[in-house]
Amino acid sequence: MELIGRLALDYPRAMYWSGQALVMVAMTTALFILGAGDGVMSAFSGAGEADASGSLLGRISGALILALIIATFWRAASLLPRRQQIIVSWVTLFALLLAFFYSFDLSFEFIAKKIGFLVTQGVVTTLYISVLAIVIATTIALFGAIAKLSKNGLIYGFASFYTSLFRGLPLLMQIYIIYLGLPQLGFVIDAVPAGIMALSLCYGAYMTEIFRAGIQSISKGQWEGATALGLGPNQTMFLVILPQAMRVIIPPTGNQFISMLKDSSLVSVVGVWEIMYLARTLGQTEFRHIEMLITASFIYWMLSICLEFLQSRIEEHFGRSQKRG
Repeated sequence: MELIGRLALDYPRAMYWSGQALVMVAMTTALFILGAGDGVMSAFSGAGEADASGSLLGRISGALILALIIATFWRAASLLPRRQQIIVSWVTLFALLLAFFYSFDLSFEFIAKKIGFLVTQGVVTTLYISVLAIVIATTIALFGAIAKLSKNGLIYGFASFYTSLFRGLPLLMQIYIIYLGLPQLGFVIDAVPAGIMALSLCYGAYMTEIFRAGIQSISKGQWEGATALGLGPNQTMFLVILPQAMRVIIPPTGNQFISMLKDSSLVSVVGVWEIMYLARTLGQTEFRHIEMLITASFIYWMLSICLEFLQSRIEEHFGRSQKRG
């Protein structure tokens, strides 16, 4: 390592080009192993000369050509401003993703025929379950975090048992226990409320630890200053501590919300007509499972992007004091 460091200092340009060559060799090797160069040589050779792409030399040449194209694209994109680089990256990767799905020989007519019901029924149900579960889980997390910070042993014991239990059980098992177990005790509960309850309790346990860590990240001086001003414990928590802790709490909480949106698909096991349930059932009618699953995947992705945007705006709001500082 010391020798490499000295060479880099003494011959920086030579080391730079050596590194570039190694990257090209590694990229060409990876493309060759994946067989990505076969299509390139077929395109250059023409349909009548397919044997050229099948030879070892043809495959290596195709991989090298593709590696050069990628390197040229990367070099050209690197000259753009950062914002345009991000746009180019997204557009390129999205185009590759579409090309990957297009290779499945999908029936777009079937997708167009079914997507309306998938959105009006599935998306509405998924959002209904997710929004209610998010609100309830946030409330549970707030009081759970305060309980875990309590000096009362009983309160702390109840809170720690709750977080340990619901973080330790798989979410699918919690859905089954609530939906099938509560009727054994005489509490008959429908599928949608059971799904909301399971999501709320499970994610409330995870978010309890996030809220607790956020509250503890605020220095004791803030508590002491609020007490000196005559504020009570509740006023100190909700007027002084929590507004500052939100800057730490929001990013991981936003990730939990996105995970909850996707995990809402698990409530389909008890017959809730959300996105995943409808994607499976609609696909079964004409044995077009992959079309509906890909459509559902894109719907989940679009909903997640909306949550990511909302999260970034909330982070920006609570981070304004840091920018001013």
